[in-house]
Amino acid sequence: MPRFPERLDTGRPYPLGATYDGSGANFALFSEHAERVVLCLFDRQGKRESDRFELPECTDGVWHGYLPGIAPGRPYGYRVHGPYRPQEGHRFNPNKLLLDPYAKALIGELRWSDALYGYRIGAQRADLSFDRRDSAPGVPKALLVAPRAPDTRPRLHRPWRETVIYEAHVKGLTATLPEAAPHERGTFAALADPRVIEHLVRIGVTAVELLPIHAFVDDRFLVQKGLRNYWGYSTLGFFAPEPRFLSRRDPEEARIAIHRLQDAGIEVILDVVYNHTAEGNEMGPTLSFRGIDNASYYRLLPQHERYHINDTGTGNTFNLSHPRVIQLVMDSLRHWVTEYGVDGFRFDLCSNLGREPTGFDPGAGFFDALRQDPLLAQVKLIAEPWDLGPGGYQLGNHPPGFAEWNDRFRDTVRRFWRGDEGLRPEMAGRMAGSADLFDHGRRLAWASVNFVAAHDGFTLRDVVSYAERHNEANGEGNKDGHSDNHSANWGEEGETEDESIRARRGCLARAMLATVFLSHGTPMLLMGDEAWRSQGGNNNAYCQDTPIGWMDWETAESGVGAAMVAFTARLAALRRDFPVLRSDLFLHGTEVRPGVPDIAWFDPEGDVISDESWHAPAQRAFALQLAGAAASGQGLDVIRVLLNANDAPVAFVLPEDVPGGWHMLLDSSLPETIAHGLNGGVTVEAGALVVVAARLPGG
Repeated sequence: MPRFPERLDTGRPYPLGATYDGSGANFALFSEHAERVVLCLFDRQGKRESDRFELPECTDGVWHGYLPGIAPGRPYGYRVHGPYRPQEGHRFNPNKLLLDPYAKALIGELRWSDALYGYRIGAQRADLSFDRRDSAPGVPKALLVAPRAPDTRPRLHRPWRETVIYEAHVKGLTATLPEAAPHERGTFAALADPRVIEHLVRIGVTAVELLPIHAFVDDRFLVQKGLRNYWGYSTLGFFAPEPRFLSRRDPEEARIAIHRLQDAGIEVILDVVYNHTAEGNEMGPTLSFRGIDNASYYRLLPQHERYHINDTGTGNTFNLSHPRVIQLVMDSLRHWVTEYGVDGFRFDLCSNLGREPTGFDPGAGFFDALRQDPLLAQVKLIAEPWDLGPGGYQLGNHPPGFAEWNDRFRDTVRRFWRGDEGLRPEMAGRMAGSADLFDHGRRLAWASVNFVAAHDGFTLRDVVSYAERHNEANGEGNKDGHSDNHSANWGEEGETEDESIRARRGCLARAMLATVFLSHGTPMLLMGDEAWRSQGGNNNAYCQDTPIGWMDWETAESGVGAAMVAFTARLAALRRDFPVLRSDLFLHGTEVRPGVPDIAWFDPEGDVISDESWHAPAQRAFALQLAGAAASGQGLDVIRVLLNANDAPVAFVLPEDVPGGWHMLLDSSLPETIAHGLNGGVTVEAGALVVVAARLPGG
């Protein structure tokens, strides 16, 4: 082990974190209320503490010092001294080793014990008590890394109107991949496998949205039940990739996977969790932010600072009203763009990031900082537009530049195809880009991220197979997860051998999936929905690092799974081949040719839907017509999407005075559709969607 000087040099307050310069490293840590900060070094395995150094200077709340002679690969952590006065929001405890918030790599695993808490578990004074045990043996350490040259590869910058998102989990997508070596399954090494990339390209995916890859924690209550935090929404470090996703424990593996996806034309979007951390409420462990400066990093109840504000449902809320916390988040985002080359971010509980003391504000400091940043303003930004606090549901209210997960689209599509009455107007609005929500502030239709299934709920297959949730495997008495999923089982709960039920389910699932691809907005597909994946009715698989939450590659290659893959590929091809299906403009019935509006709605009889007919509750069939320039620039494409959510077939009348006639492009009642001409009309089966097209001559 090298010998170091007795004291650190002064160093610099910027940049924050540990910065190696070839001769040593600068260490800088923000803590507004600390009284002393001690840097602790460990042996190469991160097990034995070898050296301690006080950071000698504090500039504007940033403690800093420079250590000559230290080399990359050295584990370290901090012990922060200050007042332990929980009633005032201060929870400093130098007995607890703290992870650097700017750690770019981690070593060691978190091993739960009572020593990880700043107070004595079981004490009469609860969190007002003080625990003197050393937590270092049970916590991960930061790893000093050498700086990398910025990622200078050209960005894909795929237009939003051409974007098809695939929400996936690094392990879930690759855990059963037969081509990958056993030790690589479930890691970035397997994500980079040609088989995965070829599959994504085939089904038309242009962007992969990865569930959290930031370093995260398996919550103690899950570990005690023999479960794991599968989804990863319990962040410990915002700059380091989660070690379990690295087969070689080398962050370079993540960069390689991202680059290989991009080489195939697929952008990489990260699902990021900046609204809370893994430390929970005031009764949670002291792992990093709580011990560094609890009163700065977290929102605390005014006049009751002992307690955390819990607008996230996780116990704590990150304080994005504090400039240093905004700086941390902005630095993290830039880190993933510059060093890993990612193409965008999906912000978990994004409404929370826009909270000021007065509530949600689309002009909040974080949003302003993000939108003016010359680097981050160029990447894709997606909001989950809600949180659990007062006024947290903010769909359609995020600033221009953001796309938003549209749960109104999801619920309407599920309910319409279930056969609920009175939904024609709502369904029409969702398919037209949800203009009622997004057509303001110069926003475009791509702002609506349209989906029928996502990670937190039923898969597409389960939407048509289960009327109730079945989350027993989560160990919470089947009380977790949403109770109302707008789903139906069509005659038998779960798997069935009844061929008529299976046929109805397949038809409806294809109709829902087609609705996603044929609606204006940005389509999003859940991992495995294209391969008929089921979670056995579990609609909250957050702790299911098991086959329940994994993609089944064997199913994707045969039978119904293979047919669904082919159907999905056909949908993506239709959207790609007909620009009118992916217009980013909101359409309002403007004529693109005399007598031909850009959008129109028809009854099955072929008549324009009247105001009275729109609101007839029993009407569950209609046609959407879109008209726009053909991809070749020669002629006008007219597309009719015929939807029948009734329990019986419906005959749709088509105009007969169309040069060249109408052609069948897609029928969801069939796993495979062969394009063919039509004469006068078409019968749409119960619970099915049909797409027909005509080409009008001229420019």
